[in-house]
Amino acid sequence: MPTSPPAEPPPPAPTPSPLPRLRTNPRHAGPLQHLTIVIKLGTSSIVTEDAHHLPKIALLSAIVETVCHLRALGHRVVIVSSGAIGIGLKRMELVKRPKGLAKKQALAAIGQGRLIALWDNLFSQLSQPIAQILLTRGDISDRTRYLNAVNTFAELLDMGVVPIVNENDTVSVSEIKFGDNDTLSAVTAAMVHADYLFLMTDVDCLYTDNPRKNPDAQPVKVVTDIGEIRKTVSTATLGSALGTGGMETKLIAAELATGAGVTTVITHGAHPTRIFSIVTPSTASPSDIPPHTTFTPKPNPLRDRKWWILHGLHAAGEIIIDAGAHRAVLRGGGRLLAAGVVKVQGVFAGGQAVKIVVLRWKGEAEYGRAGECMPSPAAGPRSGATTPGFVSSPSTPNLGPVQMTASVSSLSDGPSAAAVEEPPLPVPTPPPVPAAHPPAAVPDGWELIEVGRGLANYNSADIDRVKGLKSSRITEVLGYADSEHVVEQIVLRSGS
Repeated sequence: MPTSPPAEPPPPAPTPSPLPRLRTNPRHAGPLQHLTIVIKLGTSSIVTEDAHHLPKIALLSAIVETVCHLRALGHRVVIVSSGAIGIGLKRMELVKRPKGLAKKQALAAIGQGRLIALWDNLFSQLSQPIAQILLTRGDISDRTRYLNAVNTFAELLDMGVVPIVNENDTVSVSEIKFGDNDTLSAVTAAMVHADYLFLMTDVDCLYTDNPRKNPDAQPVKVVTDIGEIRKTVSTATLGSALGTGGMETKLIAAELATGAGVTTVITHGAHPTRIFSIVTPSTASPSDIPPHTTFTPKPNPLRDRKWWILHGLHAAGEIIIDAGAHRAVLRGGGRLLAAGVVKVQGVFAGGQAVKIVVLRWKGEAEYGRAGECMPSPAAGPRSGATTPGFVSSPSTPNLGPVQMTASVSSLSDGPSAAAVEEPPLPVPTPPPVPAAHPPAAVPDGWELIEVGRGLANYNSADIDRVKGLKSSRITEVLGYADSEHVVEQIVLRSGS
């Protein structure tokens, strides 16, 4: 009996096309298609700048709808919201922002409750739960409190809640304030391992100059090197009358965030729906992508603890080192010996964070990295050169008292090595270092460059006693030796 041919197997079901990979931060461990987005809103996006200080209900409603739409797409969203003082001014029927710290803190206490109530009322219309998180620089500087905040953020985001973050102005003082919510938003983005940080402002993007005053100002679309962009654009904007920020604070925030692997975007706060086209550019035509500036993240972002040491800790003092010690730290290890210390600034205890500052001859910036020797046949050996045929910077001078700023913006990129294709010109001999110089001054021909931060193993008085000495003499001078290194866990800034 003939057998029928076997039935053909059914065709395989079509494989669904994979969702586009959206995640950009390698430190973010979530699904590739789901983003963590931090949106920073300034006071000018919350209340009007006239004498009435009325909440911008229409704009806030648009932001709420945008956030809920992002949540429906599976993304996790954090809002960093200013506006507590502005809302407090409205409640107390005041016209101008006061100058005194106590009055501003009082207005923040009055306005913060009403601000979070406003957010809660708007989000409740779409059944989206929110949470209030108030932070200070002190919370970030303490490792235990920092990790507790990180864990709270993670739990809230896993629960589908939208955290709304602000600085706790009522208990913050000038020494431990973030200064503005641009910086706070960058710190928040690093804590949650965000993929994007949106700095919503009152202009479309970063311009080469103030577009309100200079009609020839050109937009800057992509920034890969913030240090270089500072040389080509003007950031002399003071922010709104009620706010504390400006374009310079946004560059500082972008520097902090990109160092943590976060793509940072400056765009207009009046159009929150632009976020969709920016985070999914593949689904939008080039003409539909709105104007904005993107700061690309560092290809190798700092790990969480290193980022925290460099940017999260409040530096209690400074340790000024010579170029040789800087080279030793650059070679690896992240530890500093007493022999390389030139001066100690400030009062700090063992275990506190300190700035690492290099005392450098300015000529080194033109002829190579700080402290590097470069061949100069034309110049020949100079007094103090360590090797025939090479020139080096003069011996490090003794420093008197030097004032250094504690702002994050004081961090400057270190010099980069220059490629030498031809014999260099003779290195100019710097003027002789004076035996004494006025306080708060650096000898002519020298400069101080902050290159990183670390954790002190000894207090400031003990480090000052052993500076310039070999490690074998620490016990002899102090009577004890906890470590042969005076500073450990040094984290250098990119380009230092």
